[in-house]
Amino acid sequence: MAVRQQAEQYSVAACRQAIRRHVRQLRRHLAASERDLAASQLAEQVLNQPGIMAKQHVAVYLANDAELATGPLIQALWQAGKQIYLPVLHPFCPGYLLFLHYQQTTQLQPNRFGIPEPELNCARVMPIAALDIIFTPLVAFDENGNRLGMGGGFYDRTLSQLPADSACQVIGLAHNCQQVENIPTESWDIPLQQLITPAQYFDFR
Repeated sequence: MAVRQQAEQYSVAACRQAIRRHVRQLRRHLAASERDLAASQLAEQVLNQPGIMAKQHVAVYLANDAELATGPLIQALWQAGKQIYLPVLHPFCPGYLLFLHYQQTTQLQPNRFGIPEPELNCARVMPIAALDIIFTPLVAFDENGNRLGMGGGFYDRTLSQLPADSACQVIGLAHNCQQVENIPTESWDIPLQQLITPAQYFDFR
């Protein structure tokens, strides 16, 4: 039985890795003009969601590895008077994220993955349970809201800290091409509540 379970686990891991490679390649092949248009369309999609625009404290990521860019979205949210927060690698708890207040004057520096993030300042940390919305990057998603990340587990570990009765909305952002038929899940995976692509809004609740 143990051997069978181990084989099944390996099969799931191999399948997830194959999906990860395929979809990352798809989004990397998007032309610069397609990426720019997608980023603008994403901002429009978000602005058209009253349930999102009624919130105030919003965590967003900065794109890496051809992820759906969030520059226009961040600018639109600032113009709408929202408070924006960016993820920062936790300095004391490896594998976890903190969220720091992000303003137009905030200085950014690359983390160990080369992703820009604010310099750590404890006074600017927003507790995860106090956030209204967390926009998350991802590699792939399916029609059931299953999310496949880069494999580091940073968002899964961090989101697991949200209280069961939390009102925080976790919303994935992805290019249209990142939808797949089915993602094999692991025990630690946290399904998305909502997801937005440049073309569509998904509600999995």
